[in-house]
Amino acid sequence: MTQQGREFHGQLFGYVGATLFLIALWHFATWSLKTPLLPTPEAALNATIRLLFESNLGRHFWVSTYRVIISTLLSLFFGLPLGLIMGYERRIDRFFAPLVYITYPIPKIVFLPLILLFFGLGDSSKIFLITFIVFFQILVTTRDAVRKVPSETISSLRSLGGNRVQVYRYVLLPASLPDVLTSLRLSMGTAIAVLFFAESFATTEGLGYFIMDAWSRAAPDEMFAGIIMMALLGVSLFIAVDIFETILCRWQRVKSH
Repeated sequence: MTQQGREFHGQLFGYVGATLFLIALWHFATWSLKTPLLPTPEAALNATIRLLFESNLGRHFWVSTYRVIISTLLSLFFGLPLGLIMGYERRIDRFFAPLVYITYPIPKIVFLPLILLFFGLGDSSKIFLITFIVFFQILVTTRDAVRKVPSETISSLRSLGGNRVQVYRYVLLPASLPDVLTSLRLSMGTAIAVLFFAESFATTEGLGYFIMDAWSRAAPDEMFAGIIMMALLGVSLFIAVDIFETILCRWQRVKSH
């Protein structure tokens, strides 16, 4: 079996083991608490399968997935180049850094009423809010990653005739990618948490709406079906980032071997 095959099986067994552990913990909690508010794992899984076929749980899952993916791509599109430029161009950084330092610590969720007012109740307001939050995380991480690149590495390329674009292409971007992908993993958790909050009101689509609707109808098994789908969304995005890291940062695998 190849090294990649062994790593794949190791990760697969890890996910299976973690899932079994969580199910066992869930069983213990239901057995200990004995409350109808906490359904058994079997009841939640049966409700998930039933709602996927008989109801529109699949559509809510798709709507939430679409919102998170579009928001993440937009955050990368704006945050990654700006972070690279701020990390390398000191004059531009001196202008933008104070703006970032002032606006980054403000909880962006407080702007939700204003965002709903400008962008309406549809997808645009949710996508804008998640993009607004994740953008800053990617921007700051990229900027700091670029600043850690040794100046000798850049000087070597410049002394060989490399121009500014090639410095970005062959030095700064590859050097910052591992940190950017780590930031992306952290941002996934933030994006899903914000998504749940944004979908909890003023909408009729998305897993956040589905979970709160089931909660208001006192249907805990359906509520946990929504939570399971949201967990599935988070795990899928994490695995996608891992795959991108394997493809884009191959030198890290060489170093680890």
